[in-house]
Amino acid sequence: MAIFAAENPVLRHSVQVFDAHVHIIDPRFPLVENEGYLPKPYTIADYRKRMSRFDIAGGAVVSGSFQGTDQTFMKAALAELGEGWVGVIALDLDATDSEIVELDRIGVRALRFNLKRAAADITEMTLQALRAHDLVGWHVEVYIDGQMLASLQPVISKLPVFCVDHLGMSDACLDYLLDLVDQGARVKASGFGRVSMNVADTLRRIHAVNPGALMFGTDLPGTRAGRPFRDADIDLICDVVGTDMHAVLEDNAREFYRLPARERPTPADPEPTLPLPGAYQPTLPLRRDELPKPEAADTIPFRAID
Repeated sequence: MAIFAAENPVLRHSVQVFDAHVHIIDPRFPLVENEGYLPKPYTIADYRKRMSRFDIAGGAVVSGSFQGTDQTFMKAALAELGEGWVGVIALDLDATDSEIVELDRIGVRALRFNLKRAAADITEMTLQALRAHDLVGWHVEVYIDGQMLASLQPVISKLPVFCVDHLGMSDACLDYLLDLVDQGARVKASGFGRVSMNVADTLRRIHAVNPGALMFGTDLPGTRAGRPFRDADIDLICDVVGTDMHAVLEDNAREFYRLPARERPTPADPEPTLPLPGAYQPTLPLRRDELPKPEAADTIPFRAID
């Protein structure tokens, strides 16, 4: 359902949103502590309630560190969310080709390299990512402290398609990130409450290098972030990218996750308010000297003013 509200550009223009980064924390499925942290539940019902003011056209459910490599929650989430939703997962390194193909069938589209919260064998993860890309076309999404991003160059150079979470986290990596964007990397415009940077300036610079790079995500529920998503985060994106807001809020991500492009109806031309050039019949087809003269009885007598 399209909603309109003057205070928000997305609502005002009835723009559909693809949320490219959301975590679903369902207590029915296994959760593991990460660095002593265990998040509170955040169900699909919670997400829908929080985003009820927006026209959500789909999104990407992203596995968190507290979900490990368990896929049961992802299978349930994608089944409930339905069309337009995809999954981004951490996968056991010994997962078979048939398991990867089956996960792709239910909507998984990417592997996540969570290098900020979890120790990992980056070489083995890279080999797995290349295998998954060859099998089903999956890409890689990287979550890492910005200061460490450049250290991944030997890995990144081997990945055919990849994305960097949360604007790269800090402006310490911005110059390197812009080089990656120029080479085709995507960047999630998400997690504004967990980054150390001038968000508007970073958005502007990434967008200037490649308008197809930015993909909006709420990062809800914002576990361990300084603050969770605010509606004003979308306002900021719209202010920065202007008429490209459709691309950043939906189109770029749909293309990246290999979903069909969504057609938008072209608004009808408004009815003209002034007569168009051409044959035109005036309202009074008379010259002024042909207008009838008023009779004395038609005039309104006024008392003479002394």
